[in-house]
Amino acid sequence: MAEDSSKHIKEFWAELPRADEDFLGSIRDWKNVQIALDDEIIWLKGFTGEQAVSPEIQQLPNFLLYELRDGLLFRKDALVPSKKMRTALLWTPIDKALRLTFPSSNHNFFGIDEKIEVKLKPSEEEQPAAALLCPIKDIKEAIVSLPKFKLEKIDWIVIDDKALFVGNPLLSFPGKTFWSKDGHLLPTGFDFEFKNLSSLLQRKYNASKDQWLLWYEDGSVLNINKEDLRKLSVSSFRLTDKSQEWI
Repeated sequence: MAEDSSKHIKEFWAELPRADEDFLGSIRDWKNVQIALDDEIIWLKGFTGEQAVSPEIQQLPNFLLYELRDGLLFRKDALVPSKKMRTALLWTPIDKALRLTFPSSNHNFFGIDEKIEVKLKPSEEEQPAAALLCPIKDIKEAIVSLPKFKLEKIDWIVIDDKALFVGNPLLSFPGKTFWSKDGHLLPTGFDFEFKNLSSLLQRKYNASKDQWLLWYEDGSVLNINKEDLRKLSVSSFRLTDKSQEWI
């Protein structure tokens, strides 16, 4: 008789002090997770095995993860249960239970009732560069000597005294490179502190995906309308560079 494979499926629960509710914004779009309140404790359940060991979970402060076995809650690798499973809880999908509020004028913050600063952190994952930001004065001589085929797949825009190039393959100029994620341009070697924040910010500030959100290492951001970018050519660069001299 075949063994019931469902017996091997682990069920994960977790608890978090209600005072730390704000930090759950990083996993708000995990629609499989459910949440319930019990006095000053927030209970969660429904995590997949992959989610249970994810960086998003590990970064949550005061977050206790359990494995449910026969109505008892065990900490990781524990042989003795920590407590009994809570009953009579009112469960709600996490994306419905948590109310996100975004300040209208400061894109460095997001929050659930209170504001949490959006931070970038170094990332070990290698991502292909999708954009390049470099000072115009450092490239004006080199760009006019490039063949047309190297320019025609690139869009560009002037940001203060710098040029932002977007496209593939990028030009081999010195400057700061960025990679693309959910309509964001993030500095290469960096990612959001909470990875799921990327899609939340995109849905709030760039739902139509008609912008690039250009982020810097300090967490500041610049909104760039994609329609303001133009095709790169020697003539468009010369005209723009000349017009900048009069500003």
